[in-house]
Amino acid sequence: MEDMKVGRRFFLKSGGAAAAVAGSVVIPIQSANAATPANAAAAGSTALDYPSKAVGRVTGMPLNEAVSFNYPDDRSLCYAIRMGSSVPGGVGPNGDIVAYSAMCTHMGCPLVYDAASRTFKCGCHFSMFDPEQHGQMVCGQATENLPSIKLSYDSKTDTVHAVGVDGLLFGRQSNIL
Repeated sequence: MEDMKVGRRFFLKSGGAAAAVAGSVVIPIQSANAATPANAAAAGSTALDYPSKAVGRVTGMPLNEAVSFNYPDDRSLCYAIRMGSSVPGGVGPNGDIVAYSAMCTHMGCPLVYDAASRTFKCGCHFSMFDPEQHGQMVCGQATENLPSIKLSYDSKTDTVHAVGVDGLLFGRQSNIL
């Protein structure tokens, strides 16, 4: 038998074509007619069973001052703030109450709410976050916005409840341990 030499260019072309053919083969995992549960999560998302926890009454919440609470468990410090005017994602009769994790997204250092600048500040590496704009990172070492705590408002009892988390709490693989 003769030794057959295969050039690099031919090898790469034929290997790429073989990969394209293999990648175009689709194997159906579930038939289109199969029934799916009504509460099924969207593809690629995770539905966690968050507890509902009372944060406080709106009438007792001070204006432009952070109120601390733990959510979704006792090891997760959060802050709720009544901003005084309607903000994106806000709840309550005026749509002005928001809540966020109290840990910086850079390295998990504790945040402090500065009422004068209306921002969360990290004393470790000087990141700042804007609670009036979905916890958006304003400056500093952090590269992600603060995880926001989803809130609901019950007008009958004038109570705000934490009902979920939008974003991943620092240092966790899952918000619910």
